[in-house]
Amino acid sequence: MSLLVVGSVALDGVETQSAVRERVLGGAASFFSVAASFLTTPVRLVAVVGDDFPAEHLAFFRERGIDLAGLERARGPTFYWRGRYSADLSSRKTLDTQLGVFEHFRPQLPDAYRDAELVFLANIHPSLQLEVLDQVRQPRLVACDTMNFWIERTPAELRRTLARVHVLVINDEEARQLAGEHNLVRAARAILSQGPHSVIVKRGDAGALLFHEHGVFAVPAFPLERVVDPTGAGDSFAGGFMGYLARAGSLAPEDVRRAMIYGSVLASYSVEDFSLDRFRSLTAADVYARFRAFKALTQFEDIALA
Repeated sequence: MSLLVVGSVALDGVETQSAVRERVLGGAASFFSVAASFLTTPVRLVAVVGDDFPAEHLAFFRERGIDLAGLERARGPTFYWRGRYSADLSSRKTLDTQLGVFEHFRPQLPDAYRDAELVFLANIHPSLQLEVLDQVRQPRLVACDTMNFWIERTPAELRRTLARVHVLVINDEEARQLAGEHNLVRAARAILSQGPHSVIVKRGDAGALLFHEHGVFAVPAFPLERVVDPTGAGDSFAGGFMGYLARAGSLAPEDVRRAMIYGSVLASYSVEDFSLDRFRSLTAADVYARFRAFKALTQFEDIALA
């Protein structure tokens, strides 16, 4: 199935206890599209960059089989974000945000993109997400991400978006905030009542939970000896999730569960280096090997008690 992502392509500044990286490739749509490209191609990317965006990043996208017909190049600086992580990488502080050309971004889908079967609306203003939905014809599945800023500042627009999407991908803190419920089960139930038929709650190093009509499915985070940069892990998860569904050509419950595992696989690789650098040396064989490792991690035999 064809896969479309609309979101940000950015340049990031990342500070951790061990290193500082300046003006590296970032943005939700970047992480999503590259992660998804290990499972399906082409991934259709709609975003905007400035005239300062390095040609080497465009070359990397093309090497990954990403369709850039929807990537606009505008005069001005590319969206820039800079953040500093805590010593344990569990939290971060935004030090600088410069919207640049992203401030006036209005997604315009090439005609060939309008028949996309799978659509992912990355973390952008809910009104822009709605504009994208008005341009696609008959998608089989629409998923979206959001954040606390939109939950607080644009609740009406967000509600209209949620009424038109099938899957919401959100972290646990934002799920509680959106639903007004501390318990995640009750929070997910409240969100499902707003329109989506599935809610994926990302829980960082605690894994992810899928709430849908078939019940609840839990995926652990892969145990890693070393985490370098958590930036983009959630978007990489979404890319792996949607990329597998595109590859499978199916939305059956068993494929959705496999997609959750592939999402966790790609997220686990993304944090092993700064920016998208781990993906530069990653192979399809590596991805499948870790998928198998996830199976071994969670598989057990059913033995009844006497």
